[in-house]
Amino acid sequence: MIEGLIKGLIYIEFHDIKGTNPLVWTPFNLDEQLRILCGIKAVSLLTGEESYIPKELITLPFPSRNLKGMIKFLKWTDKARRGNFGRSALILLFHEADDLIFYKAKQYLENIFDEIIGKIINIEIIKSKKNKIKEQIEKLAEKIKFTLQELRDKELIRDPSKEFPSLNDLRDEVIDYKFKIVVCGDPRVGKTSTILRFTNNAFTRTYIPTLGVNVTQKALKIDEKVIKLVLWDIAGQSKFSKMRIHFYQGAEGVLLVFDLSNKKSFDSVRRWYKDIEDNLKGRFKIIGFLLGNKNDLDDKRAINKESAIELANELNLKYIETSALTGDNVKNMFSSIANEIYKTIDFY
Repeated sequence: MIEGLIKGLIYIEFHDIKGTNPLVWTPFNLDEQLRILCGIKAVSLLTGEESYIPKELITLPFPSRNLKGMIKFLKWTDKARRGNFGRSALILLFHEADDLIFYKAKQYLENIFDEIIGKIINIEIIKSKKNKIKEQIEKLAEKIKFTLQELRDKELIRDPSKEFPSLNDLRDEVIDYKFKIVVCGDPRVGKTSTILRFTNNAFTRTYIPTLGVNVTQKALKIDEKVIKLVLWDIAGQSKFSKMRIHFYQGAEGVLLVFDLSNKKSFDSVRRWYKDIEDNLKGRFKIIGFLLGNKNDLDDKRAINKESAIELANELNLKYIETSALTGDNVKNMFSSIANEIYKTIDFY
């Protein structure tokens, strides 16, 4: 599994004469158009920052390829070049469905990138052959794989809390209830990141890209009853719209997610609610939350809390704000929706 996580590594030089030039990459058969696209993204970001070189890894989306990339810029003194310095970029490509895996690994990847980048800069300064850079890129790929494997192993042996028992230790006969919850919203509002922040299982999940659904499970306890939450992360892209009817069926609860910094995603909430309502006909009430995600982006906030609460009341949903990045309110939100569904069970 770890082998397939890295979709590509590309080293891009910004040359005075050659321009933006993908110089070295792995795997060797990486698509040429993708390499060019990476170069365009990198130079656009650099131009937009007015030649400022960010020190940390920056994540970039490649939506047309269902990919994301982590980019690190390099800069070194070179009196033979314009401005007396040379510049380049190193991009790590991965599937957008694996974004939380790389997000969780980012602090470790920073150190690995810094180590390799220091060696590449030395190679650039002494103007050695490009195969020396290729050797470093291949070493970087191996170090990343090793780090991801270590993180996966730690995830698999993590001790569960009493509130959230491990599904690995639970037999089917000790699970009292199973609740299906569908998670909906526009693309890139943070649905997958929110779910995986709750389950903490960035590596152990089932993703079916051809159907546009990501199924994750987690157990919790309510009144000493063991409840398995089965979370269906529904793809927001329009190409999956005809399939969603099958994913809604049997749902006990729904989470409607929007991005607090993206007004368009908020405006889409009513359309998503109608889609769910039409496909859950016969249900007396839709149990769920309207979830305003990315509450950590205060300076980019586009939706005020009052407007969100007003919409939630209109749709007869509860409202909560979360941050998949910091984890703020995520566990509380999933526990709350589980409790709401649990209250509807007829025990007599």
